[in-house]
Amino acid sequence: MASNADFVQYIADQCSGAGEIIAKKMFGDYGIYCDGKLFGLICDDCFYVKPTEAGRKMLRSTDLRPPYEGAKDYFYIADVDDRDYLTALVSETCGELPDPKPKKRKK
Repeated sequence: MASNADFVQYIADQCSGAGEIIAKKMFGDYGIYCDGKLFGLICDDCFYVKPTEAGRKMLRSTDLRPPYEGAKDYFYIADVDDRDYLTALVSETCGELPDPKPKKRKK
């Protein structure tokens, strides 16, 4: 089941204090980016954040689960209504993630 576009937009809006948030459709669901860094996934109307140590320290409860069958575990974020919490979590998580690799130019 794919995610509802309204839910995806809601998550993007909730995280927007962390930087430029963009959700991109991927394999029927969504990858969510902050300032060009992929920090999470939205699958079946559930929000997942890449696990980092900084993110783990911020979590109210740690719930690791795969966002889809065969995926690595991500932090499942149930509390998506607290904008300040999500902004801080995304900021801390992205601080530990590597910068995106430059895209290769097509010849």
